Amino acid sequence: MAGFVLIHGAWHGGWCFDPVAEILSAKGHKVVAPDLPGMGGDTETLRAVTLKGWADFTADICRTLKRELDGEPLVLAGHSRGGLVVSAAAERDPEAVDALAYICALMVPDGKSGNDMSGVIIGEGGPPEGAGSFGEIVAEGAGWMINRSMAGPALAQLSPPELVTRQVERLVVEPTTPLATVMHVTEERWGSKPRWFIECEQDRIMPIAGQRRLQALFPGTRTVTLDADHSPFYSAPKALADALLEAAGPADSGG
Repeated sequence: MAGFVLIHGAWHGGWCFDPVAEILSAKGHKVVAPDLPGMGGDTETLRAVTLKGWADFTADICRTLKRELDGEPLVLAGHSRGGLVVSAAAERDPEAVDALAYICALMVPDGKSGNDMSGVIIGEGGPPEGAGSFGEIVAEGAGWMINRSMAGPALAQLSPPELVTRQVERLVVEPTTPLATVMHVTEERWGSKPRWFIECEQDRIMPIAGQRRLQALFPGTRTVTLDADHSPFYSAPKALADALLEAAGPADSGG
């Protein structure tokens, strides 16, 4: 048995992992996929959200699940923006996790913010056509909301239409502060854990070339490649579950 703490990306909630959680749970594993605090809140609530707060929240969940696992491995995984939370939580308490998995997610070097990585992800070609209308700043600058009319084709073009419709309906305002927060990670803490990058070849939000540029910044990262869009929990749930199980298997420590 293994444990998995799955951290959602921007605009989403823990519900996005339901298909993967069902597969892992059916195999006897324990899965926790929380909603990060403050998502979709009013202006005051959004302003109160910090990356540190999310990291503390996630580390607490990992510690609780770790005790329940009685020595079995715990994988902390994040999707997209959730990668920031994975890194910050692992730096906060590396003893609470055994491995890290980044699902087409942000891995950010020490001293940089998530926003700083946009050039690495997008590359020299610049943003895709129409990206300027992808989302808008709301809640007096405290939140960022995706353009719902673009969400399905951008996030989940390969996913089952009925799941995409429900996905778009449930998207909420994302707080702006975490992406703007400078990351602090060290080799002694965050870097002491084996890490996997689960790349998605058909991703339109983080093009595959950009995902690979991110990985190149972190030698030692293990890679699993999926034929999936930016929502692999819908377009390739079994393959994603298999990748997470691989991360839970025997591995060298260190990165």
